[in-house]
Amino acid sequence: MSEIHDKQKKTILNLLGEKSVMKQDVFSNTVTVFNLLKEVVKESADDLSHESSKIDKRITISYKEVSTQSMQIKVAGDILEFYMHSNVFEFDHSHPMFKTGYIKNNPLNSYCGIINVYNFLADSYKYNRLNDLGDLIARIFINREKKFFIETRTQIGYKYMNFSDQPVDKETLIEIINELIIFAVTFDLFTPPYESVRQVSVQEMQEKQSSNSLRTGKRLGYAGTGITNSTNDEEINL
Repeated sequence: MSEIHDKQKKTILNLLGEKSVMKQDVFSNTVTVFNLLKEVVKESADDLSHESSKIDKRITISYKEVSTQSMQIKVAGDILEFYMHSNVFEFDHSHPMFKTGYIKNNPLNSYCGIINVYNFLADSYKYNRLNDLGDLIARIFINREKKFFIETRTQIGYKYMNFSDQPVDKETLIEIINELIIFAVTFDLFTPPYESVRQVSVQEMQEKQSSNSLRTGKRLGYAGTGITNSTNDEEINL
């Protein structure tokens, strides 16, 4: 049995030396990029706040570090929430990434850390509307070589839809953040269809007096937007 145990031990050590070390590298890179992203977002908030005050002092732009894995930038009526996941992920092998030479040459390059970017209404936080919905507008993937690509609803997704040739840097992150801000500010809150709010019960009206019962999102209850369709109950609470 000792020979079997030796082979098993060798296999375990080989896995630890290859995959576990790789995942540590991916996580370390993701933390480094997220910390750089914090720096970029804070600088952007400070700069935009200074410039926007010349336009209208009612426009507020601010940065907030929520935790080591989360931060926010408030831009007028919008909040972009950045959240770094603590785990490392592999893509399903049906993903288009596995057709690229970069991944074919070394499958370990496909393992990534993820930074999610959500768009919320600023009023959702201001009035503590815990049922409000945020929209995932981007996912930034970073691998063991600190190369990245983006899945996003913004135009910049076409530019960075495949792993970058070079490791991510500050200039690239500035470009990405600016595009996300543009998208969030442009992505307006639509009024619900009239028929969906035409009738309301006494109970529903009383619940509306409590902001916690409201449920609001930029495209809540709309089809064809990439957001899961809600029920009439959700639409009525807009």
